[in-house]
Amino acid sequence: MDSKHYKIRTMKPDEVSIAVEWAAQEGWNPGLHDADTYHYADKAGFLVGVLDDEPIATISAIRYDASFGFIGFYIVKPEYRGQGYGIQLWHAALAHLEGCNIGLDGVVEQQDNYQKSGFQLAYSNLRYEGVSGGELPDDHAIVSLKALPFETVAAYDQLFFPAHRPVFLNTGSPSRTAMHSAFWKMACCQVSA
Repeated sequence: MDSKHYKIRTMKPDEVSIAVEWAAQEGWNPGLHDADTYHYADKAGFLVGVLDDEPIATISAIRYDASFGFIGFYIVKPEYRGQGYGIQLWHAALAHLEGCNIGLDGVVEQQDNYQKSGFQLAYSNLRYEGVSGGELPDDHAIVSLKALPFETVAAYDQLFFPAHRPVFLNTGSPSRTAMHSAFWKMACCQVSA
């Protein structure tokens, strides 16, 4: 590895799609608006490793607040794996999240490497996908998530997420834009999933 030609920098907004494309090639299934939403929440949190002007590695290190961050989209192009480029990018991501409790949605094959950086397995998760369709039930208690006041959505989110993340959920963010297809059922003036 000739590190003098390898540079780590913050991604430009039009480069965030690289991480999404590579994730799809790995067989991962990020949400339709995940990368744009994370970038909106932390514009300095998407990093790219560039070798002679060619992007060869990506990672997201999203700082939600001063105490919590999350790592994802950690991908090195297959032909550059095992040469030390990825670990340099990994360390840059950890430096961006210094002082934070860090969550990580990693791949099973890399769990030993995550442990070398101090991560501990908390739980495994399963992801499901499907195709929606049909008519929305005629129930006045079911409302579009987009129709709810921001404060209601943020308060509900706070019950399940370890950091207050108003920028992530903000009305102008891609996550809020994506809420056009999300519905919640109101139960006695409370939001229920």
